[in-house]
Amino acid sequence: MATSFSAALDVGPPTLDRIRRAPKVVLHDHLDGGLRPETIVEIAHQIGYKDLPADDPAELTTWMQRGANRKDLTLYLETFAHTVAVMQTTDAIERVARECAEDLAADGVVYAEIRFAPELHTEQGLSLDDTIEAVLAGFESGSSDTDLTIRVICSAMRHQHNSLEVAQAAVRWRDQGVVGFDIAGPEDGFPPDDHLLAFQYCHRENFHITIHAGEAYGPRSIWKALQFCGAERLGHGIRIIEDLTRGADGSRELGRLAHYVRDRRIPLEVCPTSNVNTGVVDEIADHPIAELIDLRFRVTLNTDNRLMSGVTMSSEMAALVEAFDYGWDRLRWLTVNGMKSSFLPFRERLQIIEQVIKPRYAPLEAWAVEPSV
Repeated sequence: MATSFSAALDVGPPTLDRIRRAPKVVLHDHLDGGLRPETIVEIAHQIGYKDLPADDPAELTTWMQRGANRKDLTLYLETFAHTVAVMQTTDAIERVARECAEDLAADGVVYAEIRFAPELHTEQGLSLDDTIEAVLAGFESGSSDTDLTIRVICSAMRHQHNSLEVAQAAVRWRDQGVVGFDIAGPEDGFPPDDHLLAFQYCHRENFHITIHAGEAYGPRSIWKALQFCGAERLGHGIRIIEDLTRGADGSRELGRLAHYVRDRRIPLEVCPTSNVNTGVVDEIADHPIAELIDLRFRVTLNTDNRLMSGVTMSSEMAALVEAFDYGWDRLRWLTVNGMKSSFLPFRERLQIIEQVIKPRYAPLEAWAVEPSV
């Protein structure tokens, strides 16, 4: 495995450059939301796709980020029409997956669960299995000779009717690197319990489930995801904050659902910049992640869509440092939370925590306690 971290270690406060060298974990990142703009343009030219809003990668990036930052989840999702359009062949899907792994490894990510919706990539005749196989091949190629361990989550689109087939395909590939099932897409108006057959199938197969809930819709969506569908993690989940009451003296009282989420240690896959883009909050400083951390929920930090939101795991960490004055201890806490909450087998999770994350954070935290003079 690569050992560049220790050789390049620059101990000091958590600046963006230093954060890039620290180990990171991401559990909520969409493959079709993280393409390199140069790749979109190149594949579009190769396949004759004429609908790109710009042929220059820099202009396309600007368009994508401006289009996504319209303070509405449904509008945010419209930008994906172009990325999905260039991911309709096995070669293209494998390339995108390989580059995704390369980009994450270059950003210091040591473990990633990347989700994609196989049904979106079948417009030109690919099967669900074809798309999964291509993603896994790309991940294997892109992560080789790096510190990155990378796995797949298969998402079904909640406004479509293919969830059982997607869940079955995900389970078929579980021994090759698919670790979970999800539903994604517009949350408001498409409740998770519309897909009970898919979730019941996953339960029977002892297969992991995460569900987008508590982003564009409130606590009821979270309640259904947990109690009807058996979600082990919540994609976003930040609107659990609405199940708190505040006293005149500043005290906070958790409602029954919030207590359940916290007491059961149900991980929240929080994506701060994306939540600003979709209008959940106005800016990072207003984000409930700080309060959720303060209340000791199982918070994990994630990117959601690296292209559309113009982020990396490093930049998301740096944004929290700037907004909430977090230090290395808090960044380590979030990273360990992510690894604890992963869908890897327990022994593999523990190995990455004890042999990678904790040793690499140790000198950073030591600096924070005893800064050199």
